[in-house]
Amino acid sequence: MYTIPGHHHISMITKNAQQNNKFYRDILGLRRVKVTVNQDDTSMYHLFYGDKTGSPGTELSFFEIPLVGRTHRGTNAITKIGLIVPSVDSLHYWVNRLDELGVKHEGIKTYAGRPSLLFEDEEGLRLALMAAPNTKVAHWETYEKSPIPVEHQFQGMGTVEITVKNKGKLIRTLTEIFGYELKTEDETTAILQSINGEMFGEIYIIEQDGPSEKPGRGSIHHLAIRVKNDEELAFWDEQVKARGFISSGIVDRFYFKSLYFRESNGILIEIATDGPGFLRDGDVKSLGEQLDLPDFLEPQRAEITAKLKPIL
Repeated sequence: MYTIPGHHHISMITKNAQQNNKFYRDILGLRRVKVTVNQDDTSMYHLFYGDKTGSPGTELSFFEIPLVGRTHRGTNAITKIGLIVPSVDSLHYWVNRLDELGVKHEGIKTYAGRPSLLFEDEEGLRLALMAAPNTKVAHWETYEKSPIPVEHQFQGMGTVEITVKNKGKLIRTLTEIFGYELKTEDETTAILQSINGEMFGEIYIIEQDGPSEKPGRGSIHHLAIRVKNDEELAFWDEQVKARGFISSGIVDRFYFKSLYFRESNGILIEIATDGPGFLRDGDVKSLGEQLDLPDFLEPQRAEITAKLKPIL
Protein backbone atom coordinates (compact mmCIF):
# COMPACT_ATOMS: atom_id res chain seq x y z
CA MET A 1 0.00 0.00 0.00
CA TYR A 2 1.42 3.36 -1.01
CA THR A 3 1.37 6.37 1.33
CA ILE A 4 1.38 10.13 0.81
CA PRO A 5 4.67 11.52 2.20
CA GLY A 6 3.33 15.06 2.53
CA HIS A 7 2.54 18.21 0.59
CA HIS A 8 4.21 18.73 -2.78
CA HIS A 9 3.38 22.36 -3.58
CA ILE A 10 0.56 24.85 -3.34
CA SER A 11 -0.52 27.25 -6.08
CA MET A 12 -1.98 30.74 -5.77
CA ILE A 13 -3.11 33.67 -7.92
CA THR A 14 -1.26 36.98 -8.03
CA LYS A 15 -2.11 40.15 -9.92
CA ASN A 16 1.45 41.45 -10.05
CA ALA A 17 4.47 39.17 -10.49
CA GLN A 18 6.95 41.95 -9.68
CA GLN A 19 5.27 42.77 -6.37
CA ASN A 20 4.89 39.07 -5.61
CA ASN A 21 8.58 38.47 -6.31
CA LYS A 22 9.60 41.23 -3.91
CA PHE A 23 7.44 39.87 -1.10
CA TYR A 24 8.38 36.20 -1.27
CA ARG A 25 12.02 36.55 -2.28
CA ASP A 26 13.10 39.78 -0.58
CA ILE A 27 10.85 39.88 2.49
CA LEU A 28 10.22 36.20 3.26
CA GLY A 29 13.63 35.12 1.97
CA LEU A 30 12.53 32.19 -0.18
CA ARG A 31 14.51 31.36 -3.26
CA ARG A 32 12.81 31.99 -6.57
CA VAL A 33 13.60 28.62 -8.10
CA LYS A 34 11.71 28.74 -11.37
CA VAL A 35 10.35 31.41 -13.69
CA THR A 36 8.19 29.73 -16.29
CA VAL A 37 4.68 30.08 -17.75
CA ASN A 38 1.33 28.47 -17.19
CA GLN A 39 1.45 25.55 -19.61
CA ASP A 40 -2.30 25.90 -20.26
CA ASP A 41 -2.08 29.67 -20.90
CA THR A 42 1.42 30.78 -21.85
CA SER A 43 0.54 34.49 -21.58
CA MET A 44 0.81 34.24 -17.78
CA TYR A 45 3.87 33.75 -15.61
CA HIS A 46 4.13 30.77 -13.30
CA LEU A 47 6.58 31.51 -10.48
CA PHE A 48 7.91 28.99 -7.98
CA TYR A 49 9.61 29.76 -4.64
CA GLY A 50 11.12 27.29 -2.22
CA ASP A 51 14.34 26.07 -0.66
CA LYS A 52 17.69 25.94 -2.48
CA THR A 53 16.43 23.61 -5.23
CA GLY A 54 12.66 23.94 -4.89
CA SER A 55 12.33 20.55 -3.24
CA PRO A 56 8.88 18.94 -3.08
CA GLY A 57 7.22 20.09 0.11
CA THR A 58 8.84 23.54 0.04
CA GLU A 59 7.25 25.03 -3.08
CA LEU A 60 4.91 28.00 -3.24
CA SER A 61 3.78 28.73 -6.79
CA PHE A 62 1.91 31.68 -8.27
CA PHE A 63 0.06 32.26 -11.52
CA GLU A 64 0.13 35.91 -12.60
CA ILE A 65 -3.24 37.17 -13.88
CA PRO A 66 -2.92 40.97 -14.33
CA LEU A 67 -6.65 41.56 -14.80
CA VAL A 68 -7.80 39.46 -11.85
CA GLY A 69 -10.14 41.07 -9.33
CA ARG A 70 -10.18 40.77 -5.55
CA THR A 71 -11.03 37.60 -3.66
CA HIS A 72 -14.50 37.39 -2.10
CA ARG A 73 -13.79 35.18 0.88
CA GLY A 74 -16.07 32.33 1.77
CA THR A 75 -16.22 28.61 2.30
CA ASN A 76 -15.22 25.68 0.06
CA ALA A 77 -11.71 27.02 -0.42
CA ILE A 78 -8.13 26.51 0.71
CA THR A 79 -7.78 29.38 3.15
CA LYS A 80 -4.35 29.45 4.81
CA ILE A 81 -0.80 28.14 4.32
CA GLY A 82 1.46 27.17 7.20
CA LEU A 83 5.22 27.52 6.85
CA ILE A 84 7.48 25.67 9.28
CA VAL A 85 10.03 27.64 11.32
CA PRO A 86 12.49 25.92 13.69
CA SER A 87 11.56 27.51 17.02
CA VAL A 88 9.55 30.05 19.01
CA ASP A 89 12.70 32.20 18.90
CA SER A 90 12.25 32.22 15.12
CA LEU A 91 8.73 33.56 15.55
CA HIS A 92 10.11 36.47 17.59
CA TYR A 93 12.70 37.08 14.85
CA TRP A 94 9.86 37.21 12.31
CA VAL A 95 7.76 39.55 14.46
CA ASN A 96 10.65 42.02 14.43
CA ARG A 97 11.32 41.57 10.72
CA LEU A 98 7.70 42.04 9.69
CA ASP A 99 7.43 45.10 11.94
CA GLU A 100 10.57 46.61 10.41
CA LEU A 101 9.25 46.03 6.88
CA GLY A 102 5.74 47.28 7.61
CA VAL A 103 3.96 43.95 7.21
CA LYS A 104 0.93 43.76 9.49
CA HIS A 105 0.53 40.63 11.60
CA GLU A 106 -1.51 39.26 14.49
CA GLY A 107 1.36 38.58 16.87
CA ILE A 108 2.29 35.18 18.24
CA LYS A 109 -0.71 33.04 19.14
CA THR A 110 -1.79 29.41 19.09
CA TYR A 111 -3.02 28.20 15.72
CA ALA A 112 -3.85 24.55 14.97
CA GLY A 113 -2.29 23.66 18.31
CA ARG A 114 1.12 25.29 17.74
CA PRO A 115 2.74 28.67 18.47
CA SER A 116 2.25 30.63 15.27
CA LEU A 117 2.54 34.06 13.68
CA LEU A 118 -0.38 34.89 11.39
CA PHE A 119 -0.20 37.54 8.67
CA GLU A 120 -1.14 38.24 5.05
CA ASP A 121 0.81 39.16 1.97
CA GLU A 122 0.02 42.36 0.07
CA GLU A 123 -2.80 40.68 -1.85
CA GLY A 124 -4.52 39.15 1.16
CA LEU A 125 -3.11 35.63 0.97
CA ARG A 126 -3.28 34.25 4.53
CA LEU A 127 -0.08 32.75 5.94
CA ALA A 128 0.98 31.25 9.26
CA LEU A 129 4.56 30.79 10.43
CA MET A 130 4.40 27.77 12.74
CA ALA A 131 7.07 26.84 15.28
CA ALA A 132 7.88 23.14 15.10
CA PRO A 133 11.23 22.16 16.64
CA ASN A 134 12.85 19.12 15.02
CA THR A 135 10.34 19.16 12.18
CA LYS A 136 11.26 19.85 8.58
CA VAL A 137 10.91 18.32 5.16
CA ALA A 138 13.71 15.72 5.15
CA HIS A 139 15.33 16.94 1.93
CA TRP A 140 15.01 20.65 2.74
CA GLU A 141 18.20 22.56 1.82
CA THR A 142 19.44 25.84 3.25
CA TYR A 143 19.62 28.70 0.75
CA GLU A 144 22.82 30.52 1.61
CA LYS A 145 21.94 33.71 -0.30
CA SER A 146 18.65 34.24 1.53
CA PRO A 147 18.43 37.48 3.55
CA ILE A 148 17.13 35.33 6.42
CA PRO A 149 19.64 33.73 8.84
CA VAL A 150 19.80 29.95 8.47
CA GLU A 151 18.40 29.38 11.96
CA HIS A 152 15.20 31.27 11.07
CA GLN A 153 14.58 30.16 7.46
CA PHE A 154 11.39 28.31 6.57
CA GLN A 155 11.85 24.55 6.54
CA GLY A 156 8.99 23.61 4.27
CA MET A 157 5.23 23.83 4.03
CA GLY A 158 3.37 22.99 7.20
CA THR A 159 -0.34 22.89 7.99
CA VAL A 160 -2.67 23.73 5.10
CA GLU A 161 -6.08 25.07 6.14
CA ILE A 162 -9.13 24.10 4.10
CA THR A 163 -12.56 25.57 4.83
CA VAL A 164 -15.56 23.56 3.59
CA LYS A 165 -19.29 23.23 4.05
CA ASN A 166 -19.05 19.50 4.77
CA LYS A 167 -15.91 18.43 6.61
CA GLY A 168 -17.07 14.81 6.81
CA LYS A 169 -16.84 14.40 3.04
CA LEU A 170 -13.31 15.81 2.92
CA ILE A 171 -12.24 13.69 5.91
CA ARG A 172 -13.52 10.54 4.20
CA THR A 173 -11.69 11.39 0.98
CA LEU A 174 -8.39 11.94 2.80
CA THR A 175 -8.65 8.95 5.13
CA GLU A 176 -10.35 6.33 2.98
CA ILE A 177 -8.53 7.00 -0.31
CA PHE A 178 -5.16 8.40 0.73
CA GLY A 179 -4.65 6.95 4.20
CA TYR A 180 -4.48 10.22 6.16
CA GLU A 181 -4.86 9.80 9.91
CA LEU A 182 -7.53 11.76 11.75
CA LYS A 183 -5.69 13.28 14.73
CA THR A 184 -8.32 15.53 16.30
CA GLU A 185 -11.93 16.42 15.56
CA ASP A 186 -14.68 18.50 17.14
CA GLU A 187 -17.95 19.92 15.83
CA THR A 188 -16.38 22.41 13.42
CA THR A 189 -12.70 21.45 12.95
CA ALA A 190 -10.46 18.48 12.30
CA ILE A 191 -6.72 17.91 11.87
CA LEU A 192 -5.39 15.13 9.64
CA GLN A 193 -1.84 14.03 8.86
CA SER A 194 -0.51 11.96 5.97
CA ILE A 195 2.47 10.89 8.11
CA ASN A 196 1.79 10.37 11.80
CA GLY A 197 3.17 13.20 13.92
CA GLU A 198 4.50 15.25 11.00
CA MET A 199 3.06 18.63 10.06
CA PHE A 200 4.53 18.71 6.53
CA GLY A 201 1.54 16.62 5.47
CA GLU A 202 -0.99 18.16 7.85
CA ILE A 203 -4.42 19.47 6.83
CA TYR A 204 -6.56 21.58 9.15
CA ILE A 205 -10.22 21.44 8.17
CA ILE A 206 -12.73 24.09 9.24
CA GLU A 207 -16.43 23.50 8.60
CA GLN A 208 -18.20 26.74 7.66
CA ASP A 209 -21.54 27.35 5.99
CA GLY A 210 -22.30 30.27 3.73
CA PRO A 211 -21.35 31.41 0.21
CA SER A 212 -18.44 29.72 -1.50
CA GLU A 213 -15.31 31.78 -2.01
CA LYS A 214 -14.98 33.65 -5.29
CA PRO A 215 -11.29 33.46 -6.18
CA GLY A 216 -9.16 36.44 -7.09
CA ARG A 217 -5.77 37.90 -6.25
CA GLY A 218 -4.37 36.30 -3.10
CA SER A 219 -6.57 33.22 -3.37
CA ILE A 220 -5.30 29.64 -3.36
CA HIS A 221 -5.95 27.69 -6.54
CA HIS A 222 -5.03 24.16 -5.46
CA LEU A 223 -3.00 21.96 -3.14
CA ALA A 224 -0.68 19.33 -4.57
CA ILE A 225 0.21 16.25 -2.52
CA ARG A 226 3.32 14.14 -3.07
CA VAL A 227 3.92 10.75 -4.62
CA LYS A 228 7.31 9.28 -5.37
CA ASN A 229 7.09 8.26 -9.02
CA ASP A 230 4.99 7.46 -12.11
CA GLU A 231 3.98 4.05 -10.82
CA GLU A 232 2.49 5.50 -7.64
CA LEU A 233 0.76 8.27 -9.60
CA ALA A 234 -0.93 5.68 -11.82
CA PHE A 235 -2.07 3.80 -8.71
CA TRP A 236 -3.66 6.91 -7.20
CA ASP A 237 -5.31 7.75 -10.52
CA GLU A 238 -7.14 4.43 -10.32
CA GLN A 239 -8.08 4.97 -6.67
CA VAL A 240 -9.53 8.41 -7.38
CA LYS A 241 -11.61 7.11 -10.29
CA ALA A 242 -12.73 4.06 -8.31
CA ARG A 243 -14.33 6.39 -5.75
CA GLY A 244 -16.33 8.13 -8.46
CA PHE A 245 -14.25 11.29 -8.80
CA ILE A 246 -13.40 12.66 -12.23
CA SER A 247 -9.63 12.55 -12.79
CA SER A 248 -7.83 14.75 -15.28
CA GLY A 249 -5.71 11.76 -16.14
CA ILE A 250 -1.94 11.95 -15.89
CA VAL A 251 -0.46 15.21 -17.21
CA ASP A 252 3.26 15.69 -17.90
CA ARG A 253 4.26 19.05 -16.38
CA PHE A 254 7.92 18.54 -17.39
CA TYR A 255 9.23 19.17 -13.86
CA PHE A 256 6.84 16.56 -12.46
CA LYS A 257 3.82 14.56 -13.56
CA SER A 258 0.39 15.22 -12.09
CA LEU A 259 -3.27 14.46 -12.01
CA TYR A 260 -6.09 16.66 -10.76
CA PHE A 261 -9.52 16.05 -9.26
CA ARG A 262 -12.08 17.93 -7.18
CA GLU A 263 -13.31 16.39 -3.96
CA SER A 264 -16.98 16.63 -2.97
CA ASN A 265 -16.81 20.23 -1.66
CA GLY A 266 -15.13 21.36 -4.88
CA ILE A 267 -11.57 21.66 -3.52
CA LEU A 268 -9.06 21.10 -6.33
CA ILE A 269 -6.40 18.57 -5.36
CA GLU A 270 -3.36 17.74 -7.45
CA ILE A 271 -1.25 14.63 -7.00
CA ALA A 272 2.33 15.24 -8.19
CA THR A 273 5.50 13.17 -8.52
CA ASP A 274 8.71 14.16 -6.75
CA GLY A 275 10.73 14.25 -9.95
CA PRO A 276 12.34 15.08 -12.26
CA GLY A 277 12.48 18.43 -10.40
CA PHE A 278 13.59 21.94 -11.27
CA LEU A 279 17.19 20.98 -11.99
CA ARG A 280 15.99 19.16 -15.10
CA ASP A 281 16.69 22.26 -17.19
CA GLY A 282 18.63 24.42 -14.76
CA ASP A 283 21.85 24.73 -12.82
CA VAL A 284 21.63 24.96 -9.04
CA LYS A 285 23.64 28.20 -9.08
CA SER A 286 21.31 30.02 -11.47
CA LEU A 287 17.88 28.59 -10.68
CA GLY A 288 15.11 31.12 -11.16
CA GLU A 289 17.25 33.75 -12.87
CA GLN A 290 15.85 33.30 -16.38
CA LEU A 291 12.69 32.21 -18.16
CA ASP A 292 12.65 28.42 -18.42
CA LEU A 293 10.29 26.67 -20.78
CA PRO A 294 9.57 22.95 -21.08
CA ASP A 295 10.84 21.38 -24.27
CA PHE A 296 7.44 21.36 -25.97
CA LEU A 297 7.12 25.15 -25.53
CA GLU A 298 10.69 26.06 -26.47
CA PRO A 299 9.85 26.58 -30.18
CA GLN A 300 7.40 29.30 -29.08
CA ARG A 301 9.93 31.17 -26.89
CA ALA A 302 10.00 34.39 -28.95
CA GLU A 303 6.21 34.58 -29.10
CA ILE A 304 5.83 33.79 -25.39
CA THR A 305 8.51 36.24 -24.28
CA ALA A 306 6.91 39.06 -26.27
CA LYS A 307 3.77 38.80 -24.11
CA LEU A 308 5.58 38.91 -20.75
CA LYS A 309 6.89 41.87 -18.76
CA PRO A 310 10.41 41.27 -17.40
CA ILE A 311 10.66 40.52 -13.66
CA LEU A 312 13.59 42.25 -11.99
